[in-house]
Amino acid sequence: MSAITAPCALILAAGQGRRFQDAAGQGSDKLLARCSGLDGIERSVIEQVMRNLGDTLERRVLVTRAHKTQLIQLAETYGCEVVLLDSAGMGDSLRTGVEASLDADGWLVCLGDMPFVTPATFARVSQCMAPERICVAHGAQGHGHPVGFGRTFREQLLSLQGDQGARRLFAEAHTQRVACDDPGIYRDVDRPGDLVG
Repeated sequence: MSAITAPCALILAAGQGRRFQDAAGQGSDKLLARCSGLDGIERSVIEQVMRNLGDTLERRVLVTRAHKTQLIQLAETYGCEVVLLDSAGMGDSLRTGVEASLDADGWLVCLGDMPFVTPATFARVSQCMAPERICVAHGAQGHGHPVGFGRTFREQLLSLQGDQGARRLFAEAHTQRVACDDPGIYRDVDRPGDLVG
């Protein structure tokens, strides 16, 4: 099996973050909330994700909504292509990201609200990617994030809609578990208490 040569990182950042807003106040954006990163330095949640992704993949596409101007500016500072959509659905976000990078040889899906995934985990999953394979960060609690989709799954990703995620594509025959001793693969930010390391 040949290795993928030019996959693209998709950073999904279009969610509404309702649970976070319920706790922190209307108008608060969890992706811009400050948290202490793996290096002990405080930055916004989305900035921690982009820093941890590092130079694992040269091409990065961030999917978000037009009103998130501060997030868009930050993503552009980190060299991300920014793609806008008018939906908070996971399926819509994935499809939009893939549509914006049809020439990629695969897609490493990263969630914008998971600031504690280590750079080593991003690198390990991306290195395992291949055209006919789905690579999933896997640890003691089962599947986590990120997830790498090979080019073979392009049409299936393009068929996603609404809040329908891609888990239905995870058949044992083509899914590779990538062993990760990294609790960050399960840690997303839903409420202000989740910002504490």
